[in-house]
Amino acid sequence: MAETTPQLAESTPTGLILGAHLSIAGGYHRAVERAARLGCDCLQLFTQNNLRWENRRVRRAEVHAFAQALAQHKLIDPLVHASYLINLASPNRALWHRSVRALTAELRRAAALGIPWVVVHPGSATDGDLTAGLWRVISAIDQAFERLPTAATVGCLLETTAGQGRAIGARVDDLAMILAKSQWNSRLGVCLDTCHLFAAGYPLSPPKAYEKTLAAIENTVGLRRVKAIHLNDSQAPLGSHIDRHAHIGQGHIGMEGFRAVVNDPRFRGIPMYIETPKEVVNGKDMDVVNLALVRSLVANH
Repeated sequence: MAETTPQLAESTPTGLILGAHLSIAGGYHRAVERAARLGCDCLQLFTQNNLRWENRRVRRAEVHAFAQALAQHKLIDPLVHASYLINLASPNRALWHRSVRALTAELRRAAALGIPWVVVHPGSATDGDLTAGLWRVISAIDQAFERLPTAATVGCLLETTAGQGRAIGARVDDLAMILAKSQWNSRLGVCLDTCHLFAAGYPLSPPKAYEKTLAAIENTVGLRRVKAIHLNDSQAPLGSHIDRHAHIGQGHIGMEGFRAVVNDPRFRGIPMYIETPKEVVNGKDMDVVNLALVRSLVANH
């Protein structure tokens, strides 16, 4: 079935780089076309089926088509999200080695496509040993970069997590340790996820609480390390450690929290991507609805 062109909201306000995670069904360039139809400025994508271990190879024709689509539709800041199967903190040696190989492959595919960053969840220390899990993440990242060709300049963004189960990254201190101890520190950055931050116990409103959260980030990883932001509301309350994304303004974060993020001058020029549920409600594509809501929050727009 042919994809229809949705009715778009007004254009993106100056200073806001806004996009969404899009499907690569039909080819990487198709994700760009879908993003353009939604009126995105940027896009995030998987480089292969995110629930399979296959090591997909990127063909030259795909690289050309992807670059051509980005140029044609004037989209910027493409971002790769690594497979959800990867667990860099796993105490299971077989799974850990498989995860290192998978991350290396993700970095290779991103480099081939000319995409500068790959976002990855640090993983889960399923044995309950957080410190050992952190060192496994550091070792995994270092090995992945060591296996890359010298010419590859791609970097890796560590995503904040909700802390569900024994996931690493719910505390920004965890990410700070990984950044500080990795031999490839200069290739690393951070991706903030609003749902994950909130579920991990970092409030985004009211203003004083928001500033406290930003201070915690600045004093650990440093705001200069933030290279991307995922904009998702949370189905679960503050500090719940439950990772359940909700549509913008329909969760526990609420519009005030998102207004603070998109108007924060410290995040000006940082691309933001919605990862809200893919669905149509009352005949409306919710990606279009969520993008329009975010844009409407920008001051003086």
